[in-house]
Order: sequence, then C-alpha cells, then structure tokens
Amino acid sequence: MNLKRMHVSLVALLMALCAPVIGIGKSRLLTPTPARQAGVTVPKKAEEQFKNIQVLKGTPAEQVFPTMQFITASLGVECEFCHVQNAFDKDDKKPKQTARKMMEMMFAINKNNFDGHREVTCYSCHRGNAHPVAIPAVIADEPLRKPGEPHGMESGPNPGEAKNNEGPTAEHLIDKYVQAAGGEAAIQKVNSRVMKGTIDFGGMSLPIDIYAKDPLKRISFTHMAEGDNITAFDGREGWLGMSGHPLREMHGSDLDGAAIDADLHLAAHLRQMFSESRTEGTEKIGDHDAYVVVGQREGKPPIRLYFDKQTGLLVRLVRFGETALGWLPTQIDYADYRDVDGVKVPYRWTLARPSGRFTIQVNELKQNVPVDDGRFAKPPATPEPPKNTAR
Repeated sequence: MNLKRMHVSLVALLMALCAPVIGIGKSRLLTPTPARQAGVTVPKKAEEQFKNIQVLKGTPAEQVFPTMQFITASLGVECEFCHVQNAFDKDDKKPKQTARKMMEMMFAINKNNFDGHREVTCYSCHRGNAHPVAIPAVIADEPLRKPGEPHGMESGPNPGEAKNNEGPTAEHLIDKYVQAAGGEAAIQKVNSRVMKGTIDFGGMSLPIDIYAKDPLKRISFTHMAEGDNITAFDGREGWLGMSGHPLREMHGSDLDGAAIDADLHLAAHLRQMFSESRTEGTEKIGDHDAYVVVGQREGKPPIRLYFDKQTGLLVRLVRFGETALGWLPTQIDYADYRDVDGVKVPYRWTLARPSGRFTIQVNELKQNVPVDDGRFAKPPATPEPPKNTAR
C-alpha cells in the first residue's frame, strides 16, 4: 500500500478509535456540543456550508461527509468516482448526476412504499459494486447458510419491533456483565487509565499510547515516521491531529462514538443509557456463543451488544452513525480480558468499518495514575496551507 495513502487511511480509521469498554450515564451520553451549550448557534444545513447542494438540501451539514462515506462503502468506490478532485462542487462527471437521480429514487421508494421509513438504501442494490448485480450468482462453493436464512446487520427486526426469544432478559445480561467485569463499586473506582501497545493496520504494526481520565477525557497517540497521529475527546469537543495538516474536528456521530469510548464506567451505566433494550437471541462471535442485546437510544441509532454466554463479558459492540442515506456501522470486538485492580479489562480490541479495520493490542496498562488535564487540551487551530490556483 502507498505509504501516503496508508497514512491518510489510518487517520480516517482513528476517527473511530475505540477504548476498552468496562464501564456512561445518560446525562454524559447526551453531553451537548459547543453549539448547543452556547444556546445561540444553530447547526448549519448542508447548503449553508457546502457549494452546489441539490438533493441533500435541509440535511445537517455535519452529515454530509458521513453520507459520502456511506456511498463509497455501498458502491465500493472513492471520491473521484463522482467528484472532480479539489473541485467537489463541479458537475463535470456523469456519475455525480446519476448519484443525484439514484438518491431521489431511493427517497421516493421509501416514501411511496414504506411510509417514509428508510428500508431501501444504496447498499440494498449495490452491495459494494458500482453497478448493481441484476443476475443471481451461481454457487461456487458450499453455501455458508441455508437458503432463505437471514444474514448481515440488516436482518434484525426493525427498531421498536419486539422479537420474542427464550433466554435471559436484556437487563439481566447487562447486570451479569457488570458483575463479570468486577462489580459496579470496583468499576466506579477507576478514575484514569494509561495504556501502551501496538496498532496493527495495513500489514504494519505501530506503537500507540492511550490516556483516559474521568470524566470523559481520552486521547491517543499513534507514533508514525511522519509524526504522531492524535485522536482526542475532552468531554465536549473531539478532534484529529495529523502531522503536517490542520486539526480536523469531530461532528455528529463521531462525537457520539467518542463520548462512549471515553467513558471509563460504561458497563455500570448501560441500563441508564437505553430508553429500551431487548434480547434478540444468540450469535456466534468467533469461538464464543453470545447473547445479542439491542439498546434503543432516544434520537440516536441503536447499539448492539454481544455478551459471552459463559463469562458474561462483552465480546462485541456495534454502533451506527447517522447519515442522510443510511446507517454506517462501527464494530468493535473485545478479547484478551485481564484482571486489573479487580476489574476485567480487554487488552485487545479490533475496530472495523466499511472502510477498513485495525487491531490494538495493549502491552502495558496502569489505572488510577495521575494524568494532567493539560494533556487533553485542544491545540490552537493552524491555518490551511495555501492552495495552488494555477490550473
């Protein structure tokens, strides 16, 4: 892989860098953004921040980039498939015109056939291909599932649709997780965590340092030859630092994910986090049989939790980012749990998105050690480098 491309790709993945989950109260998860805290700034619409917005008028500006990511994941293409490089507002390319028509068609299908509910998305037909496959493929190998058996995240019931399953209730499974992780009292005693390890991505292994402090402060440093890549959240704002580039702000679902990842007491507050939760049977996660719990959140996409049937520990968490066209999934698998000061902490986790995946392996972990608040201070913004206009 080209080193520059890999560098940029790693930064994109680190936007969703996930902390080990052992322990967010409802009030914390709903921490307002600076715009809401100020009480005067109204979030911009797409057409107020970007040029030549047509189909996505009225969409929050913070959803534009995630929406473009949803298209790239659904079609298996890059930005240049539709856009002119460094001139994204231009309409020179036919695929951009086609994309607008396809979005309008998708909106119309959902409005006219599903009461406006988003049942059909780009991915429904494209499945990672620029051109939808209209002819069923022949079976080259033995089928991995029986004909008609559902598969994928989209196979679950619709939000709010109850599904009767035998087995423990969602509340029981969450309580079991808290006890398996060490109990609420032990979890609440953790006020800081410092981790050193490696991040494996694109065939490379790089050193990484992660600092977390209660309440809701977290920063990671991935050490690369070009300089450190930084992903940070200070309890209110989140940003990404890339050597040689201006800071990149987090918005929308990235902030939501950062707030979850930064909390040191997530397990102890999961029940408060959900307005409703239910068990949806079991699934196989690697070698583990796991109960699946879906937690609904007011005004936000749900979260799927997978608890090991034997240990009760969390082995997978799936959260979704909202876009104008559909949900973008982020999946985190947890492994190598170890006891630290009476609390079970995963020393390895793998984060996967449609755009790629990485694995972090912790080699050294300390809890309840002093961590200066200044470490989480947002650096001053640097101006964008001048662009070459001689074209």
